[in-house]
Amino acid sequence: MIIELLILILGIPVGLLISWYSRDELISGRKWFKILIIFSTILGIWGLLIKFDYISWTAGFMIIISFTALIKSRNPKWTKI
Repeated sequence: MIIELLILILGIPVGLLISWYSRDELISGRKWFKILIIFSTILGIWGLLIKFDYISWTAGFMIIISFTALIKSRNPKWTKI
């Protein structure tokens, strides 16, 4: 359980790293980040319902990465235009 939580916490630096390398695509990808967050939330709930924990943990990791990139896409100092 602790290993899974540590992996989820590592989603924040991974999300920052991915958004740093794709700074020029953050603004145009906002709608895709929102779609990915919604899809991952549905997938995570479905994984919990059918008792497949690894699906829920993977969906949580995707939510954290997408949410971090979505937040950074609103920062004008972070994005390239």
